[in-house]
Amino acid sequence: MNKVDISVVVPLYNEDESIPELYAWIERVMNENGYSYEVIFINDGSTDHSWDIIRELSGRDSHVKGIKFRRNYGKSPALFCGFKAAEGDVVITMDADLQDSPDEIPGLYRMIKDEGYDLVSGYKQKRYDPISKTLPTKLFNATARKVSGIKNLHDFNCGLKAYRSDVVKNIEVYGEMHRYIPYLAKNAGFDKIGEKVVHHQARKYGKSKFMGLNRFVNGYLDLLTLWFLSTFGKKPMHVFGFLGTIMFFIGFLSALGIGVDKLWALWHHVPQRLVTDSPWFYIALTMMMIGTQLFLTGFIGDLISRSSQGRNDYQIEEELGVRNGE
Repeated sequence: MNKVDISVVVPLYNEDESIPELYAWIERVMNENGYSYEVIFINDGSTDHSWDIIRELSGRDSHVKGIKFRRNYGKSPALFCGFKAAEGDVVITMDADLQDSPDEIPGLYRMIKDEGYDLVSGYKQKRYDPISKTLPTKLFNATARKVSGIKNLHDFNCGLKAYRSDVVKNIEVYGEMHRYIPYLAKNAGFDKIGEKVVHHQARKYGKSKFMGLNRFVNGYLDLLTLWFLSTFGKKPMHVFGFLGTIMFFIGFLSALGIGVDKLWALWHHVPQRLVTDSPWFYIALTMMMIGTQLFLTGFIGDLISRSSQGRNDYQIEEELGVRNGE
C-alpha cells in the first residue's frame, strides 16, 4: 500500500454547491506542497445532489473517496466512519461549507509531524457568524475548558482539526461527541494538544446548520454526559453504589432510632402516637428505598458497561474507494 501523508475527512449534509470548489482548493494545496493524500467525503443522508458530485469526482480522481449514509445520523457518526477509513499519517477534518480554509493544512500538518502534537485544534479568532451563534459558543467553550481541564483551547467545536493517526484510531466518537474530541483524546492518553489560529470565512453557499438554543443546551448536556462517562463510565457502581449505600444507611439509622424511641416509650409506659403517624418514618423508609434503587442502578450499569456492543453501527448505502480501515 502506498504511504498517505494526509487524510482529509469531510462530513457533509446538503453541500452540493460547495463540494467542487472545496475539492479543487484542497487539491491545489496538496499539489503545491507535494503531499500524498486522500479526501474522504462522508455524505450524511443529504437530500440534494451531494453524492452525485462525490461519485463524479471519485470517478476521475483516485484521491477522492466517499461514504454515503442511508439517512442523516449526524456529524459524530460521520467522523467515526471517516476516521475508521482514513489511511493517512495525519488526519485533518474540515467542514464542507468553505468556512474552513484548506490553506491551513500545511501549518496543521507541520505541528503534528514536526512539533510532535497529538491533536491540533483550529481557533477562529475572528468569526463571521451572527451574535446568536458566537455568544453561546463563547459560553460553551468557557465551560468546556473548565470541565475538561484543557485550558489552552479557545474553540472546542472548530471543525478544522489535525490529528496523529493513532489518535483517531483509539477514540470513539458517537452521539454528539464531536464537540469534545480533544477531551476524548485526553482521556485516551493523548495529552499533547495544541491550538492554531486559523482563518474563518463567511459562508458562501447555503445556510448554516446551527440550531440555536437547542444546540446550545444539547452541548451542555453532552459535556455533562462526557464528564460522567470519563469519570465513572467504566465504574458506575462507584458512584451509584456509594450514593445508594449512604442513603440506605442514613434511612436505616433513622428507622432504627424511631424503633428504639418507640420501645423506650413502651417500656416506661409513656403514651405515644403510632410509628406510622410520624413523618420521619416515611422519610426513613423513602431513603432506604431510594438507596436500594441507586445501588441496583450501579450494579446494572456495571453489567451493561462490560457488555455494550453495536453503539457505532450505521447503515452505509454505498462506498467509493474506502478500505474500511483495514
